[in-house]
Amino acid sequence: MNLAARIAVIGVGNDFRHDDGVGWAVVARLAERAEERPLPSGTALFVCDGDPARLITLWEGAGLAIVVDAAHAHPGHPGRLHRLELDGGQLPRTSSATSSHGLGLGYAVQLARELDRLPGQLVVYAVEGADTSLGKGLSAPVAAVVEPLSERIAEEIEHHGGSAGAR
Repeated sequence: MNLAARIAVIGVGNDFRHDDGVGWAVVARLAERAEERPLPSGTALFVCDGDPARLITLWEGAGLAIVVDAAHAHPGHPGRLHRLELDGGQLPRTSSATSSHGLGLGYAVQLARELDRLPGQLVVYAVEGADTSLGKGLSAPVAAVVEPLSERIAEEIEHHGGSAGAR
């Protein structure tokens, strides 16, 4: 497989902490969608707990890696979506949104840069959550984002897959 054409979509989170499961929900929706409308060849869907070593392993060698994660923001607007793109090996800082995981995605990016294991392009979709307490199920504003975000990601990877195949 041409590594430039490999696409990794990684849902980060914990399905047992309400809105922290949004990344997993988006990946599940993409998998359902792919049964009827296949994603480009070389596209892999993963879920991850956010451990930096696991993230790096999942995106290593990818031409495009898309990470979907829950975020905390102050003030928060549950369901608000942030799109961040790796620029020069750095993720831009946005307002006050942060990952809901201990070391966070920023640490994984720093480590991957030092180890020369960054994907060709890294896009992060961060969804502001309302509830990360123990339990299953997304809050209404976060659940409302799953379908449109899944479609947006599918379009982005289809565009990338088409342009990578033309190289």
